[in-house]
Amino acid sequence: MTVIQKLFAQKLMDIEAIKLQPNEPFTWASGWKSPIYTDNRKTLGYPDVRSFVKLELCHLIQSAFPEAEAVAGVATGAIAQGALVADELGLPYAYVRPKPKDHGMGNQVEGELKKDAKVVVVEDLISTGGSSLKAVAALREYGVEVVGMVASFTYGFPVAEEAFREAGVQLLTLSNYDAVLEQAAETGYIKDEDKAVLAEWRKNPSEWRV
Repeated sequence: MTVIQKLFAQKLMDIEAIKLQPNEPFTWASGWKSPIYTDNRKTLGYPDVRSFVKLELCHLIQSAFPEAEAVAGVATGAIAQGALVADELGLPYAYVRPKPKDHGMGNQVEGELKKDAKVVVVEDLISTGGSSLKAVAALREYGVEVVGMVASFTYGFPVAEEAFREAGVQLLTLSNYDAVLEQAAETGYIKDEDKAVLAEWRKNPSEWRV
């Protein structure tokens, strides 16, 4: 676990972009019961955190994907972060819709990317990985080479890790579920006994109950 992972985990908890409630779980849109709720878009409202995300995502890209020639954000959560990163790196930018527009030009990739360009994808949150990898598929169909993906946070679900392996996409994130649990326990945000409950949830989130 890196210093950046723990530092960003703390920043997310400080601004309540991440909330942990093992005894009063949230209900996700999927219907899953979850002891954690994450809204990374809240980072946009805090200039210092927003800048941290921008710069650290840039550092990830520069170290892992120096060949990147353009940036693509995943709608809607990562549109802003992707644009900030592309601007900082001085690279072309586009974003990917969940599906093609049903009017106008029918675009799914909004913006303009050169054919065969090496593109790094920016995402805000990785859960099962489904929507993120749909964006990758759309970019590949558009005619560019996806060299990898960076994201603010991942739950680290095994199903997501397997999906990224099968898609041949390297994923790097600023922080993750393990870092949040570690930092939350160290700072007293959760009790030691809560860690076991939170760890159990990730094993089978679709069936988890308190």
